[in-house]
Amino acid sequence: MRLLLSPGNNHLKKKVLESGEGRDSRPQKGQNVKINLKTYLKDGTLVEEQSDLAFTLGDGDVIQALDLTVQLMDMGEKALVQADAKYSYGVRGSLEPEVPPNSELSLEVELLEATDAPDLELLPPVEKISLASLKRERGNVHYQRADYAFAVNSYSIALQITESSSKGELQAFDITPEEENEMMDVRVKCLNNMAASQLKLDHYDAALKSCVSALEHQPDNIKALFRMGKVLALQGEYSEAIQTLRKALKLEPSNKTIHAELSKLVKKNSEQRGAEQAMYKKMLGNPGGGGGSGGGGSGGGVSQQKLRAKSTWALSWKWLFGATAVAIGGVALSVVIAARN
Repeated sequence: MRLLLSPGNNHLKKKVLESGEGRDSRPQKGQNVKINLKTYLKDGTLVEEQSDLAFTLGDGDVIQALDLTVQLMDMGEKALVQADAKYSYGVRGSLEPEVPPNSELSLEVELLEATDAPDLELLPPVEKISLASLKRERGNVHYQRADYAFAVNSYSIALQITESSSKGELQAFDITPEEENEMMDVRVKCLNNMAASQLKLDHYDAALKSCVSALEHQPDNIKALFRMGKVLALQGEYSEAIQTLRKALKLEPSNKTIHAELSKLVKKNSEQRGAEQAMYKKMLGNPGGGGGSGGGGSGGGVSQQKLRAKSTWALSWKWLFGATAVAIGGVALSVVIAARN
């Protein structure tokens, strides 16, 4: 068995069973490949057999063990791959195929074909919609498995497909209103799902950007409004978050999830405002009774000056804390999935 990762790391190994056409025939990332696959548990139980399994290399369409090892296979080669759970179905296992949690797998792989992926600009709308939907569904699988970074990667690829329209394409293909609406629906679903994944990764700025993009396409999209409200709340923008959630609730008054989130946020905002007011009073102190000199009119003037000074200080402190909250940003997301040789 040849180790495919760093020395001392036995998580992913490959053994050539039948040689192929040589290194020059190896597929490249981004190409569409076709393989025959048999998947076994460590005890030899066959859990899956697939012929002519097709996927785009490096897109995260399959488990990591396949995405990484097929890049190192010659055309026509047959290989045995041993993959730790980390590079297969992880701690959660899988229902389809039936793989228990934390299972080491043996994969028999035969590389049949490698072709260049089609130019997205030249794809007919119906094929583009189908391809983008497949990538989005793969992202959903990653999300359900809590592989949020991989989910973001799949949603990003799907978005690139939906956004690859050009004037030349529009002239070359007759895009119907129904296809245009379907394309927009896939795009918004990808943006919503991406925002959910970015929230799980604590990438709040990126999640907010995804929500804003979704709402640019569909201003009354409830999922986008709800997630935007959550992001704003996590960034300390309680007033904007409450306003956003109220808009979502107005669109769907019976939504219990929005009700609960809004109630929790209103309470938190009220508590914060009360704490801020107490802090301002403590910082500014109580105005003194005055020196006793001067008439009532003069004393009233001094009192008014103190009240104005207190109001000015309060506004200054509110501005300072508001600016500080705005300055606290999320971490910009950068997802790079690369084969580790």
